[in-house]
Amino acid sequence: MKPAENYIYNQPEPFRGILMHLQVMIETTLPDVELKYKWNIPCFYIGKSPICYLNASHKKKFVDIAFWNSAHLTKHLNVLISENRKVVRSLRYSTLEDIDNNILIDVLKDAYSVRQNGFYKKEDIN
Repeated sequence: MKPAENYIYNQPEPFRGILMHLQVMIETTLPDVELKYKWNIPCFYIGKSPICYLNASHKKKFVDIAFWNSAHLTKHLNVLISENRKVVRSLRYSTLEDIDNNILIDVLKDAYSVRQNGFYKKEDIN
């Protein structure tokens, strides 16, 4: 088993169930995506372009699916969380029932469409 898969399967519930569901949704929505293990967390790439990563926060009791190119995202901005982060925004789930698959798919497709744009918008760094 790959290290990223080990990370997911070795999590206690409810984190494991949430992470497994997110992995399936990511891999079925973005068939070209590749699961990698970087910075001790599962990361999803298409080619050299990072799409998102998964992080289980046991202390705060949630799972984040975080998007690197969130400065360029246009869908469901009202539910994306940026809490104490300058660039990355995420969808955050405490239970499997919290996941709205339609929103998740929309944001995944949006992240896919902006994957080549980089982390910042030009006006954000001037």
